[in-house]
Amino acid sequence: MLNPVRDLKTCFAEQVYPNSLAGYSRQQLIELAKDHGTPTMIINQERITQQYQSLVKALPGVKMQYAIKALPHGEVIKHLHNLGCGFDVATRGEIDLLTSVQVPADRTIHTHPIKKDEEIKQAIAYGCRYFVVDNSHEIDKFLAYKTQVDLLIRINFRNQDAVVDLSRKFGCEIAHLPVLVEQAQSKGISIAGLSFHVGSQVPSPYAHVSAIEQCIKVFNSMTSVDWKILDIGGGFPIEYSGPSPEIEDFCRPINVALRSLNDSISVLAEPGRYIAGPAAIQLLSIVGIAQRGGRTWYYLDDGVYGVLSGQIYDHAKYPITPLVNNDFTQGLKPSVLAGPTCDSIDVIDEDIVLPELKIGDILVATQVGAYTVASATEFNLYPKAKILFLSDKKLLPAI
Repeated sequence: MLNPVRDLKTCFAEQVYPNSLAGYSRQQLIELAKDHGTPTMIINQERITQQYQSLVKALPGVKMQYAIKALPHGEVIKHLHNLGCGFDVATRGEIDLLTSVQVPADRTIHTHPIKKDEEIKQAIAYGCRYFVVDNSHEIDKFLAYKTQVDLLIRINFRNQDAVVDLSRKFGCEIAHLPVLVEQAQSKGISIAGLSFHVGSQVPSPYAHVSAIEQCIKVFNSMTSVDWKILDIGGGFPIEYSGPSPEIEDFCRPINVALRSLNDSISVLAEPGRYIAGPAAIQLLSIVGIAQRGGRTWYYLDDGVYGVLSGQIYDHAKYPITPLVNNDFTQGLKPSVLAGPTCDSIDVIDEDIVLPELKIGDILVATQVGAYTVASATEFNLYPKAKILFLSDKKLLPAI
């Protein structure tokens, strides 16, 4: 018969990862919480650099276009721009953000397949030249701007293994591609390349490999087009509640597939999660405690309507660690972590074991850089978490 206490110890150990404190000591995090209050999110410039450079090294020759939607903050944009990164823009607001931190348009590609005419005008006025489309209606929208743009056609490559299947909503069937190319060419609109996105948080690289191989077949067969660009999207995975592939191992088969590509074709990628996800942590505190259904409920000052919104919209589960000094293996109990709002959906984890905690204790959530604060709300009129940017070991307010 299994020892229930030992089982709880094992479960708790599995909740706490070696990198769970993201390079900070427990005392440093407690002091930060005291100084800045909670909830507070801290974005680490050094980690952004590490993630970006790791991906560049793993995909030599591929130009990075950071997906702004993952973590749309000015300090992040400025830092990536200084590192040499380009940007994937999709909205007027994202262009306004780039403009505010003086990123030139020649470092961008506009990847939203569906756009209003005024959005196209604004992007062209900013200086965007490359736009993604995936249907005949969108091609027609560019007739008035055909001397100012080059289009990439997004192809639909479904990937049911991805945590988020982005081809469900966008992309044309590859069989329909010749019709779209003919439509554009007959109207004097330039087609410059192909794009695809096999999903977000992809567990293996072989969906990328298959999509690259099929795009290369298109390039080789449709010789009426002067192909210039292949955009392989994003999807590069990071670790949340379990291990993920090392980025070099993940990218190795992708690099092999890209070797068959003509040297004249530039390759782009759209990393968002991989760069932003590991770069941020969040400090939270316990504001209430209750006993319900044989479990201890700990109510935190942020939840799924705030920075942890990615649990709803991004299907992510973030490692959360209490910053207590006592022995983690003593007094472990089945517990629940809940957010502060009045909505019963605002529950962070119903299957967690924790030592006995008290009101005011601090917890840290890690891997919270991507698709978190970007989708946070002020539901119940709770204010959004404070955001700080750690640059050269100095904490700055993020813009």
